Amino acid sequence: MINPRRFSLKVLCLGLFILAFVFLTSPIQAQKSKNPQRIQNTDPALRLDGYEKHLEMTESSPFNKEKWYHIGPQNVSGRCTDIAVITPKGDHYTIYVGTASGGVWKTENEGTTWVPVFEMAASTSIGDIAIAPSNPDIVWVGTGEANIFRSSQAGVGMYKSTDAGKTWKHMGLADTNTIARIIIHPDNPDVVYVAASGHEWTNNEERGVYKTTDGGMTWEKILYINDMTGAIDLVMDPSDHETLYAATWQRIRNKWNDPRNEPNYRGSGIHKTIDGGRTWKPINNGLPAAQHRGRIAIDLCLSKPNVIYAFVDNYELARELTEEEKADEYTSSLRGIIKGATVYRSDDKGENWTQVSGLTPQMKQYMERHSATYGWVFGQMRVDPNDENIIYTMGLGLNISEDGGKTFRPLRGMHGDHHGLWIDPDNSNYLINVNDGGIVISYDKGETWKQFRDNLPVCQFFNINYDMDTPFRVYGSMQDHGSFRGQVIKGGTDRYGRPLEGFQTVDFESAPGGEGCTHAIDPTDVNTVYSAGFYGRIQRSVLGEDGRWENKLIFPGRLPGETLYRGQWVAPIILSPHHPHTVYLGLQYLFRSRFKGDVWERISPDLTYNNKSELGDIPYQTIFTISESPLVQDLIYVGTDDGKVHVTKDGGKTWKIIMKGLPFQKWVSRIVASAYDKGTVYMTQNGKRDDDFNVYVWKSTDFCETWESISGNIPVGPVNVIREDPVNKNILYVGTDIGVYVTKDGGKTWNVLGNNLPSCYVHDLIIHPRDNVVVIATHGRGMWAIDATPVNGGPRRFRRF
Repeated sequence: MINPRRFSLKVLCLGLFILAFVFLTSPIQAQKSKNPQRIQNTDPALRLDGYEKHLEMTESSPFNKEKWYHIGPQNVSGRCTDIAVITPKGDHYTIYVGTASGGVWKTENEGTTWVPVFEMAASTSIGDIAIAPSNPDIVWVGTGEANIFRSSQAGVGMYKSTDAGKTWKHMGLADTNTIARIIIHPDNPDVVYVAASGHEWTNNEERGVYKTTDGGMTWEKILYINDMTGAIDLVMDPSDHETLYAATWQRIRNKWNDPRNEPNYRGSGIHKTIDGGRTWKPINNGLPAAQHRGRIAIDLCLSKPNVIYAFVDNYELARELTEEEKADEYTSSLRGIIKGATVYRSDDKGENWTQVSGLTPQMKQYMERHSATYGWVFGQMRVDPNDENIIYTMGLGLNISEDGGKTFRPLRGMHGDHHGLWIDPDNSNYLINVNDGGIVISYDKGETWKQFRDNLPVCQFFNINYDMDTPFRVYGSMQDHGSFRGQVIKGGTDRYGRPLEGFQTVDFESAPGGEGCTHAIDPTDVNTVYSAGFYGRIQRSVLGEDGRWENKLIFPGRLPGETLYRGQWVAPIILSPHHPHTVYLGLQYLFRSRFKGDVWERISPDLTYNNKSELGDIPYQTIFTISESPLVQDLIYVGTDDGKVHVTKDGGKTWKIIMKGLPFQKWVSRIVASAYDKGTVYMTQNGKRDDDFNVYVWKSTDFCETWESISGNIPVGPVNVIREDPVNKNILYVGTDIGVYVTKDGGKTWNVLGNNLPSCYVHDLIIHPRDNVVVIATHGRGMWAIDATPVNGGPRRFRRF
């Protein structure tokens, strides 16, 4: 990577000129950046304070009487991470479910209805939930999903309710960011143990095992390895409450790699205390060597607690890569295929471990496929409380062994990607499972399942776009579900015939595209849609008269020996505002087609840093956002995930870097060329992947020669999107990881839009130019709509049904 602190402007320009000549012979003009150091690790106190200011702004907003309406989908749920159930059950099971980014929900009638009980907080990403065995009114929630998937969100520590979820109080550990497990003493609810796995993207010391003896007023760190190693699981011996077992996991997520073991890692392992955490000893005899231990799940049998199981993501090599795997873009960077999911058993309380899974050729192959290359995501196992030989492991599927781990079989009939399981200690046939599709219940030990798709609305959208049909539809791609679309309808009646105010909640239907893609809909033909599978694999889809989509892959070709294309998980696709048949696709290069994607031209060099040390198994150093000026054809702005920003005024013949005064290598989340002034452009940057929660909102009025911060009084980030109002040039909308803000004076002052939106991750938003409706895509609470007329005074034209 070229470092402007070490090289003169002359050398920098020369290097960039050579890069441009090699790839496209297009000159790039460079600007020297001052202090190119990455901003990381926001003080958690500022996050908590920023959230309190957000609440104050909601109350004082001039738009606090306006109401958001959930528009759907009402037929799709989303990723859930944990379950807690009151035992004994009483007349009905009372269940709490934690979601990846949609808060905590509760049912007192076994899922007939669900109520959000934890939806207003500085983070609504849930790592774990626990109910005090001695007092079911005491509920603890640990924020921050510990699976650290690409769409995981950072937490802000621990919350406690003493009234069964009616109210909550923040109880510290704010800088842990991820909470993996909570254990409450069975007799004394003031004694609580917490497994904290730490920051996802950066090293930090607030990780390990914590203990409170005063109900969370103070915490003591009782197990700590190092600033890369946190605690990922924790279990208490039911026969001796001073004995606990903790699993530690050394890991970091890079922007270009999933979490993985590195050769120098030694932090992952299992530890035991017999004195309530005062002292610990490692108990790894029989497990893989330290450098081969990845994420570890542990559990014991409640009725026979000397039997403990460990479910290890085992990095011992199983075999070399096949030729096909060497050619695959994802697996080509791996050193080989690891053993992966491996189950170990101890019959002496962890003193000695024996491998029990994968000992036959058939079971070896089964376990290699158990979690595929995602063992760092799926690290959960459960032991039947009444039978030490029945165990469940969670991976791509939910698996059961009835012979102590020797053989496994899948349990089917539910969504994939599994994160939690609860077994009724009084009835082992009763199971509750959470996965990427929501929550399911079984009454027959997993042979059949009851689904809850239509009353737990916690799906995770990455983005949104709209068409010009009447009523108009919105499109979005959804984590682990694919792409969907739904109508935006005001008024009418609900499913029971009752009149509705505001916007209807509707079922969504499948749409072209995968779970990570953007959509571009032809404004002159609502039946033509551009979308992608993974990483920008673009296709054009046409809806036939028979109601079926006809898909054509239109991904740009490349010559043998050319550099592999890199596309983000949600690589940008836009249509030119000057001609609907002109399509732009952002990879590391910008591509343009004037023929609906049938013929492509590469109109830029690599617009990223293209740092070879930051190329891994996840596409990174890619274009993330594109905007062509609605006023000037061929005036195009591009922002990348590694923080570069460029402009071309001649349709790609020449490019200029426009980064003066911007933070170093900060992910560009959105760039928008103004529809009112040809020299004006807006931009947002997102620091999530640096554990940076500052607010980055920018405006330029001179084609980005200079940038002015217009973040104003927005109290906390990250910021995901900015949009210009279609009626008033001074009105802008911003979506953050807390909510939606609007300004009517070009960014000098901001107000919260609406008064009833839960704390949610607003990943994208649109303002429909004809119907004057704001619709947001949230990552955890589906899509919501609000009338823009109270903001911009524009016309309201809706079709009623």
